[in-house]
Amino acid sequence: MLDKAIDRLCRLFALLMVACLAGMVVMVFGNVVLRYGFNSGITVSEELSRWLFVWMTFLGAVVAVRRHAHLGTDTLVSRLPPAGKKICFVIGHLLMLWLCWLMARGGWQQTVINAGTTSAVMEASMAWFYASGVLFAVLAGVIIAHELFKLLTGRLDDSALVGIAESEDVPHGEAP
Repeated sequence: MLDKAIDRLCRLFALLMVACLAGMVVMVFGNVVLRYGFNSGITVSEELSRWLFVWMTFLGAVVAVRRHAHLGTDTLVSRLPPAGKKICFVIGHLLMLWLCWLMARGGWQQTVINAGTTSAVMEASMAWFYASGVLFAVLAGVIIAHELFKLLTGRLDDSALVGIAESEDVPHGEAP
């Protein structure tokens, strides 16, 4: 049930990323045309584009955690027996959970510190800017904890113990 909810959320994030990218392209291109063609511009364009880029990056990072698309190496882990793979999986996931905790705590502190600060052009609370890191840390932590829970309850396939989505050794089009 949680897997389906996470998948739906990742699909929503993919759509939001498309909207962010489209908004950035329209604003930046429109601003260039207005500056060079009409000697004017969209004041909010640069700042809002930067905010959309940051949010798009963190939303994409959540989707990448779900799809195991972040960079990694499987040289050692892929050669271990199943017990060794499980030990490495647990250690790796505990380390990632710790990093998510650090990022959530730091992001929350920045969000609180900047709650009363507004951006220069949009005059929006800077807390919204830093909240992107908090959202990533919490959702990535949920995804990682869920995978760890599935391993500990025996519901994780042995093929999922190596967390690399694809390898350079495998020709394109073939499954790893």
